[in-house]
Amino acid sequence: MTATPDLDSFRLASPDAQLASPDLLRSVFRQHAAGVAVITAQGGSGPVGFTATSLSSVSAEPPIVSFGIGVGASSWPTISESDHVGIHILGEHQQELAATFARSGADRFGAPTRWRKGPEGVPVLDGVLAWLVCRVAARVPAGDHRIVLAEVVLGDPSGVGRPLLYHQGRFNGLRD
Repeated sequence: MTATPDLDSFRLASPDAQLASPDLLRSVFRQHAAGVAVITAQGGSGPVGFTATSLSSVSAEPPIVSFGIGVGASSWPTISESDHVGIHILGEHQQELAATFARSGADRFGAPTRWRKGPEGVPVLDGVLAWLVCRVAARVPAGDHRIVLAEVVLGDPSGVGRPLLYHQGRFNGLRD
């Protein structure tokens, strides 16, 4: 068993170290390049969607993915009640689409967004690298967010292009 280092001593040796805070977490994750996805669902008053960088593969058998959503997000009320969601992997040519779905108050499904009603009524975006329609299996409380676990029902991985990434607070393309 190893001893836990004294925080004050460690901070003296590493003067840039900070105690846990929302700002620290944001600063650290600005250093983490993440793929960009848009999550969609159909609500009683129309489709909703948001840009997410928290998408993860959880299980291959059965195929399950996860994503996080803030409980204060405008899409949360619909996501909290939806049985199915759409997950869309964006290409580097879709920076404006990512920005639209990230912007508060934007008409996310108006022109120029191209989409169609997919299986289970889920909005499916056109022109993405890949998409999935998933059945919501669980919503797990995690601080001011919920982690949504969703089992894949149907998908299409045949889009063409390179992935869109989010790094240092900006959307970027993947470079060799």
